[in-house]
Amino acid sequence: MSAIIKVDNLSKQYHEVNAVNDISFTVNTGDIYGFLGQNGAGKSTTIRMLLTLIAPTAGSIELFGRNLHTNRKEVLQQIGAVIEKPDLYKYLTAYENLSLFARMSGVKVTQNKLQAQLEQVGLSERAHSKVRTFSQGMKQRLGIAIALIHDPKLIILDEPTNGLDPQGIADIRNLILHLSRHQGKTILVSSHLLHEIELIANRMLIIDKGKKIMEGTVAELVDPARTMVHLEVTNPQQVVAWLQSSRWSTCLQEQHNNVILLQMNKQQVPELTADLVQAGANIMALQPQNSLESYFLSLTTENRHVDTFTN
Repeated sequence: MSAIIKVDNLSKQYHEVNAVNDISFTVNTGDIYGFLGQNGAGKSTTIRMLLTLIAPTAGSIELFGRNLHTNRKEVLQQIGAVIEKPDLYKYLTAYENLSLFARMSGVKVTQNKLQAQLEQVGLSERAHSKVRTFSQGMKQRLGIAIALIHDPKLIILDEPTNGLDPQGIADIRNLILHLSRHQGKTILVSSHLLHEIELIANRMLIIDKGKKIMEGTVAELVDPARTMVHLEVTNPQQVVAWLQSSRWSTCLQEQHNNVILLQMNKQQVPELTADLVQAGANIMALQPQNSLESYFLSLTTENRHVDTFTN
C-alpha cells in the first residue's frame, strides 16, 4: 500500500517552545487516519506544516511521493482541507459560496455538479439559503463541500466537530465514512474527541506536548493486555504501599486522592481483586477500562506524571 503522507523527524519551534518535537508518521492510501491529542498538543501546527501555511524548523514532508518543499503547487492541488472553522461568506447562499470558491480555485463545474456536491454533504435542501442562517454543523459540511470541489485525493480536517451538538457530530462522522468507503478518499482528521476517532479511524497517531506517543491501528492501541484499571479505595496510602511491595508493583501507574490507576492484562483483574480484599483494601469501586479514551489518558497522564512513584 502506497504512502500518501510521509513525515520524518518533523519539528517546529517558536522561541523556547517546541510546538512539534521530532515526530514521524505515515498515512497510507485509503486510510482514515486519526490524529489525536489534547488541545495544544501540536496537531494544528503539524497540519499547517502539511499545508505549507508555516515552515518546519526541521524534518521533511513527502506527499504523494513528492517532496512538499520542492513540489508545493503540484502537491497542494491534490489536497482539500478544512482548518478549524471554514471561512464562508455568510450573506451568500450555500450554492453561491460553493460556486465562488470553485471559480477561485480555477475549477470549471456545472450547476448540476454544484448541486450534487451540496447533496453529498446533506445541504441540497438549503442550497439557496444564506449561510448566516446555518448552524455550525451545516457550516462545517459546507466547508467540506468546498474542500471537495476539485476532487482531491487527500482530505485534511482539523477538529471538524469542534463546537457541534451530538447530531452535528454524527453528521460529520457519517460524511467522513461515506467519503472513505464510497469515494475512496484518504482522510487525515485531527481531534481531541477520542470516542469519535475510535468509531471511524483505521489507523491513528497520538501526540502529547508536540511529541509522538504512539502510532498504530485501533486494535493495536486498544489491547486487552494494556487494560487500565481504575481503583477507588478509602485507604489509598495503605493500598499504594501494599501494591508497591507486591507482585502488582509493575502495574502501578499513579494515584490521585482516593483513585489508583493500574495497567495490566484484563484476565488478571479477578486475581488483583482477590489480593486487594485479602490485603485489607477498602474498595469503593474497581473498573477496568479498555477503550481508546482510557488508553490515551493513560499515555498522556503518564507523560505528565512520570515521577509519581519514583521518589
